[in-house]
Amino acid sequence: MSQVVVDLSVSLDGYVTGPNVGLKNGLGDGGMALHDWVFHGTDADRAVLDASFETTGAVIQGRNLFDIIDAPGGWSEEMGYGAKPTGEVNPPVFVVTHTPPEKTRLGDRFRFVSTPSDAVAQGLEVAGSKDVVVMGGGQICHQVLAAGLADVLRLHLAPLVLGDGTRLFPAGAAPGYALELSEAVSTPSAQHLTYRVVK
Repeated sequence: MSQVVVDLSVSLDGYVTGPNVGLKNGLGDGGMALHDWVFHGTDADRAVLDASFETTGAVIQGRNLFDIIDAPGGWSEEMGYGAKPTGEVNPPVFVVTHTPPEKTRLGDRFRFVSTPSDAVAQGLEVAGSKDVVVMGGGQICHQVLAAGLADVLRLHLAPLVLGDGTRLFPAGAAPGYALELSEAVSTPSAQHLTYRVVK
């Protein structure tokens, strides 16, 4: 059965990017280290990434993240979601925005929708028995959680303190849900924590 999974890397102090995010600095100052587990991790880290990719039937992201991915320094023509080559079957990506771009550098990989609930509904339609994964940025992940649309929260907790940047949980945003830990995988690069969202 399909689940809606919010899945992203986060620092020990709750940031999903460092400060000074921009098109040429997509993860902000120091933010690339959040994803060391993807690029320099162990076999256990790779297994976490591969398992997530294999169970993903659709992806949701926000407009800010899309702009960074579609910019010249973003995803390449050869690389897609989950750090997989584009020759493999990549899931459709739904971008939440009120202003779709007229054209994209990466072609037809993306579909544009106006609300998180539209993205979730359309993602579930195409995902089949696989999951709909909300990969970021932090704002869209928070919106999906706050709206009660998520079934699972999967955090990749990096051994890193950023001090500033984009917060996953904005200050003063009390959640209307509880979390129950369902799986934990520990590696030197990250604590991979999977929670069931209790609404």
